Formats: sequence, C-alpha cells, structure tokens
Amino acid sequence: MYRPTDEFDARLLDPAEVDPAVLNALLARHGWRRRGGAVGHYARWTPPGGADGTSLLVPHDRRFPDSAELLAEALAALARSVAPSAREVLVGLAVPSDEVRWEREIPDDGSGAAHWVAQEQLRGAARSMLIAGALGTYARAGYYGARHKRQAEGFLADVLVGPASAGRRLTAFVPVRAGRGAVAGLQRALHAARDATDYQRATGGMDAFDAAVELGVCHELTQALIALVRDVEGVRITVEWSPAAGAPVGCPARPEPVEFSPGDLPALQQAAQRYVRDEPSLPVRVTGAVVRLRRERPCGPGAVRLRVITGADVVQVRVALEEEDYRIAAHAHLVGLPIRVTGRLESRGGFRRITGGCDVTPVQVDEAERDRLMKSLQENLDFFEEACGGPLAED
Repeated sequence: MYRPTDEFDARLLDPAEVDPAVLNALLARHGWRRRGGAVGHYARWTPPGGADGTSLLVPHDRRFPDSAELLAEALAALARSVAPSAREVLVGLAVPSDEVRWEREIPDDGSGAAHWVAQEQLRGAARSMLIAGALGTYARAGYYGARHKRQAEGFLADVLVGPASAGRRLTAFVPVRAGRGAVAGLQRALHAARDATDYQRATGGMDAFDAAVELGVCHELTQALIALVRDVEGVRITVEWSPAAGAPVGCPARPEPVEFSPGDLPALQQAAQRYVRDEPSLPVRVTGAVVRLRRERPCGPGAVRLRVITGADVVQVRVALEEEDYRIAAHAHLVGLPIRVTGRLESRGGFRRITGGCDVTPVQVDEAERDRLMKSLQENLDFFEEACGGPLAED
C-alpha cells in the first residue's frame, strides 16, 4: 500500500533547502513545545513530554548569519532524537505532504495478539479510506466497485505511513504532488458523511446520504468508517495541510477533526447497503483483449474474460456471449486481435461483468500491439479454455 516512515533516511535532508517557517510549523503540529528564544531571531523547542532531553534552536528565517548553522544542528538533533514525533517532522520536511491522522479509543486487554489485530484493522481501514478519497477525483458514484480502482491505488505507493501503535494512532503523509486531490476530497467527504449520519440519527431519513454522493461520500468510504469504528469506543480523523504548500483552494486552512462512534454504525451500514443497491448498471461499448474463454459444451454459448483497453473504467470484465459471438471472440483471440462488444456493465459483483453482450467485432491494431497480444497468448495457453466439462467461471 505505502512505505513506512522508517524507510526515510534523515541524512538525505539538505539544511540549505529547509524553510525555517515550515520547520517551526511542523514542530508545533507534532506537539513540540516552544520554550522561548530570542524574539525575532530563533525559537527553542523541546519534544512532547521532554523525555529524551532534546532541545532545538530553530531560526525564524535566514536573515541572520548563524541561521544555516542552527538549522543544520536542529536537523541533526531531530535525527538523533528517540521521540516518534521527530521522525514525523523530518518526513514532513523531506516530502511536502498533507497529513491524515487516525486516532482510536480502544479498550486495552493487555494482549499482544489483540494489539496486532487492532494494528492490522487500522492500517486496512486507513488504506481503504485513502482509496475512497482518490476514487472521488475520477468520478462521483455511490458505489465504484472495480471502477477506477487501479488508478485510485496508484498514488498509495508514494504515501509514507508511521507506526500504528497498538492500533490506536496512525499518520499518513500524502505527498502534495501525487495525492493532494485525494486528501482534499477525503476531507470534504468525511464532513459530509458526519453531517449525513447526524441527519439520519435525528430523523431516520437517508436523503442526506444521497445528496452527500456529490461531496465524495460512497460505499467505499462508509465501509472504511465502519471498519474504523467497529470494536472501538470512538475514532477521530484529522487532516492537516502541508505548511509548505498551504491549504487547497476551497478548503479551510485548519480543517476541524471529524469524529465517529459506535452509535453511528447503524446509519453507516444502511448507507453502505443503499449505495450498492441503488447504483445502476451502465450501457458500455468495450474494447478489450480476450484473456480467457470457457463454455460448457463444444457448441453453444460461452463466456469470455477481457482485459479492458477502452470503454470501461475497470481492468477486466467477464462477458456472457451467444454461440456466434463466442466463436468470433475465440477466432480473434487466436490471431491476436482484441474485440469490441456492446452490453451493460453490471453493478452486481463490483462492475466486473457485462450482461447482454452482443455485436462482437474484431478490432484492428498496429503491429506492435498485435505482436504483444500474440506473445501474451503464447505465454498463457492454459487460459485458452474452450474445452468442455466445467461451469462458467465466475469472477
């Protein structure tokens, strides 16, 4: 999903490229305490609790001759510090990032196994929530299923994530360059989900959840919230913008944290089910390469699986075809040509199936693409399953 902050090498930071104002803002954000300092010259900071005895002198700006030296000493002290917040500050300096922070109130039974489970639950829910935020940058839908999933997951490779201590706290550093749109969308969607949940709990109506789709609320987000809240006493989600980049257009400079509790679960569960139930199927005309064929008898209808090239925002789809269309698809597969097929992309199963498939037509491609398709066929002959004897494979 993402890289742990432990992979970050603090020695790669160049003091000459560090903005003192950004360093001061990050120290304040991560709980460091300002203990005075020469007014207008520098500030003295100590870590939360002052446990490791670290003390930093950070200049206000670069006007004074000793500013570069003070910055170098501050970075070196942060790199040596055992305070977890020190590494978070260094990460924020190295990669201009928006931060998403999850905090959960978990009953402590003292069990190491319970802590491990809680950590995995928190990481999984956080991952799903970031993906839900990214999905909203491609389209608005109550239920995405497999649509846009690969693109939405793509930016996670650049996200840095700190340790999930006992499943209680987790911080994700989302680079502004790769994920600002996802974080800004997530911030709006979380507040809309909170408002819709309050409305449902007060009135019993689900209308606010329907309207919230335009603000990024969806099945995927509500499922992530359910996973966060289940088996805990409460969850608090905070979004903070990169000090170097400032707030996105249209977003508050200091977004209010959003909180959810177990009492919100019934409303969130109803919304999640409603989004899946109400999302309609879509008429599509898909072009794709056949990667699998199967039918129960040597003659008659069959099913093919396509690697989608154009026409639908999914990676692969399964299509049920009548005998003649199936025969055309099989021949196209043998000669290394993709096909074009018309039908309806069904929401059932996560938009991975086309029903009513018809008008199958081979599509001409350039020689390079055709060679690539033929090579794929030769490497995956076991996928060419026109033999009899098995039920149609379901996704």
